Order: sequence, then structure tokens, then C-alpha cells
Amino acid sequence: MQVNSERIPTEDVTTPDPLPKQPGSTTTRGRSAVVDLSAGEREKAAALLRMKRLALALLIAMAVIFTVAFALQKQYPWLEYVRAAAEGGMVGALADWFAVTALFKYPMGLRIPHTAIIPRRKDQIGESLSEFVESNFLSQEVVQEKLASIDIARKAGLWLSGPGGAERVAKEGGAVIRGAFTVLNDDDVQAVIEGMVRKHLLTPPWGPPVGRMAERIFADGHHHTLVDLLVDRAADWVDANHATVNRLVSDRSPLWVPTFVDGLVGDRVHVELSKFVRAVQADQNHQVRQSIDAYLTDLAQDLQHDPAMIQRAESIKAQILGDPEVRELASRTWGTVKTALLNAVDDPDSELSQRFKSAVRDFGTRLVNDEELAGKVNTWIGDAAGYLVNTYRSDIAGVISDTVARWDAEETSQKIELQVGKDLQYIRINGTVVGALAGLAIFTVAHLLFG
Repeated sequence: MQVNSERIPTEDVTTPDPLPKQPGSTTTRGRSAVVDLSAGEREKAAALLRMKRLALALLIAMAVIFTVAFALQKQYPWLEYVRAAAEGGMVGALADWFAVTALFKYPMGLRIPHTAIIPRRKDQIGESLSEFVESNFLSQEVVQEKLASIDIARKAGLWLSGPGGAERVAKEGGAVIRGAFTVLNDDDVQAVIEGMVRKHLLTPPWGPPVGRMAERIFADGHHHTLVDLLVDRAADWVDANHATVNRLVSDRSPLWVPTFVDGLVGDRVHVELSKFVRAVQADQNHQVRQSIDAYLTDLAQDLQHDPAMIQRAESIKAQILGDPEVRELASRTWGTVKTALLNAVDDPDSELSQRFKSAVRDFGTRLVNDEELAGKVNTWIGDAAGYLVNTYRSDIAGVISDTVARWDAEETSQKIELQVGKDLQYIRINGTVVGALAGLAIFTVAHLLFG
């Protein structure tokens, strides 16, 4: 905070401050305490000084009027009324000066009981203010009633669905994401991802859950599409590889068999193989298909209940996802997510950014038009605020008392005087005027009664 050397004006400039120094404070002792002021406080200090001078000028004016009237009242009897009014004005001015000054310091440096109230009792004042705020402002009923009267859900909805609302949310959200990525350590995040993969993916056995999922798939017949695809590919391969079949037959026949016999046998094998594949392809209830169904059903059961098969599944899992693979998966996952989010928040026209803004606008529109949703949001906000207030009200209010306790006593007094001192000077002015009127009235009544 920028500071300067302005000083709070004080009237007592001849008497050192007799107040004891508070523990941990940095009170400046001497002819007057110096407090660094902001620009706004300098304006208040100037206004306070003007009001003090005005109140003092009225007191001096009353004293001059009293002196003149007292000296000339025998020659001009009507000056007795002026003297009485001036006398009452001086008494009122002095009494109210004492009362106002006693709030902030010892009047004229005299340690009169029950004076310098704010410097001496600042901690108690802070505690009382803290208790007042806690009791009257930080209550669940007050907060919830205020939030209910605001209808914050609909107001938020109007803002979110209006021009600039979604863009502002996206901008602030982008700043939060960039800040989070700045704070987060990549190695730590990758370690968390790796730990989650090991806990939720690698530690549980794969066999039983895979078997249960396969059992449902096979029971519903979803695997038949895959079987049809494999049979179709097999038929296409047989049709396209006549020469391959002949070569395989020739390679496996005895050397003494004539070549033309190998060709005849190869052609026959190819024809029968083609007929077999076509039969499987055409008949959905073919024995081969039924055998495949039975094998797959048994496999699903073994994955759930056969220890040997479960162990084989675990071995396959260990081969697929060993330590290096898991680390690479965690690193790749985090890198992909981080890059995608950073690119999205840096580019307002990115698909992710546009989708996010659209979702925010839609949510805002729903808050405006959907009374049930708005009511739920208002209830949730009220409940959350009520919980926070009930749980942390003492801690929140304690900020007041703790802050006041840390303030220096003299500085606290001067800061408070800056805030309210100008208005308190009106008490001195009013006291002067009221005192003058009261003195005049008392003297007039007495003069009428007793002559």
C-alpha cells in the first residue's frame, strides 16, 4: 500500500502520550502520533481539522462575547442576557469538548478516570463488535432469509444467459485452469494417475468381471455379428486362395505321389473346404456355430470360477500393463489432458471453449425458465450458506477482534477518529449552541422570578 507522511491533526500537542504501549505494537511516542494516511484518509483528516477549528472558533467567540458583555453589562443591562448566553455556550462547548476528546485520548494529558476510552479498551471494543456481528449478522436465519429474498438463482441465470456472462465464466475458468497447471507438478499428477490406475484397474482381478461381461454379451447373442464377419472373411479367403490350397496339399503329400494326383487332391480339398465354409456361412444353426457358442459360454464361466483360467487372465494383464506401460499411460494421459485444456482456454474459438460457453448459457436459460431447478439451486445455496455460517461464524467474526487486537492503541484511536471525528465535532458545535440557549433561558427565567 502506498503511504505518505500526512499526519492526523490533534489538538493536544504539548503532552506526551501517557498510554502504555500494547504488546507487539509500534506506537510512536512524543508530541503527537504519526499515522501514514491514504489519499482518502488525507481528505478526511483535512475535513476533521476544519471542523475542529470551527468548534474552537465558536468557543473563542463565546469567550470574547462573554468578556465584552461582562465588562459592559452595568452600562447596558441588556448585555446580561448576552453574557448569560455566552457563559452557557462556553460551558456547553467545554463539556462537549471534554466528552469528545475523552473518547480518543486523555484531555490535556490528564489521566482522568474513564477517559481515553478507545485506546484503553480497544480490545474489549473489538470483542464486543465481533460478538455483535456474530449475533446479529452471522446467523443462519438472517443469511438464508436474505438469500431467499434475492432469488440468486434467477439473477445468476439472467447473467449467465445474457451477453458476456458465459464469456466471463470461460475467461475466469481459463485463468483458474492456467493457475492450477502452474501450481501442479507434472510428476506428482502422473504419480496420482498411476496410483489410480493400479488401484482401480490393475489390483482387482480381471477374470471375474471380464467373464461376467462376456456372459451377458454371449447370452444376448451380440457375438454373432463378429462370428458372421469371421466366417465371411474365411469364405473370401478360400475363394481367393485356390493355388495356396493346392500348394499346401502338394507340400504335405509323399514324394512318390505323382504331381497330377496332387493337383486332383488339392482341387478336391478346395471344393470341399469351400462347401464347408459356405454351409457355415448360410446356416445360423450350423454345428460349428453351436460349437463356437458353447466354447465362448464355457470360457465366460471359466473366467469367473476356474482358478487356472483366472490366473491366465492375470498373466495376460501383467504382460499388457507392466510397470513401464502403466507409467507411459499415466504420462500420456496427463500430457493429453493438459495440452487439450491449455489449447482450449488459450483459444476462445476452440471447440471445447465453445461447447463450455454453450453449456453455461443453456444452464443460465434453465435457471430463468425452470422454476423447479431455480428453487433447488436457491435451496442448495441457502443450505450451503447456512452451514458455513453455523460452522464458521465464530471464526469469521473472530477476524474483527483479532484484527483490532493487533492494532496499535494510539493508531486505532486516530483511525477511528478519522472515520467519525468530523461528525463528533458537530456535538461540540451543537453543545455550544444548546449551551448558549440553555444559559439564556435559565437566566431569563431566574430574572423573571427573582428580578
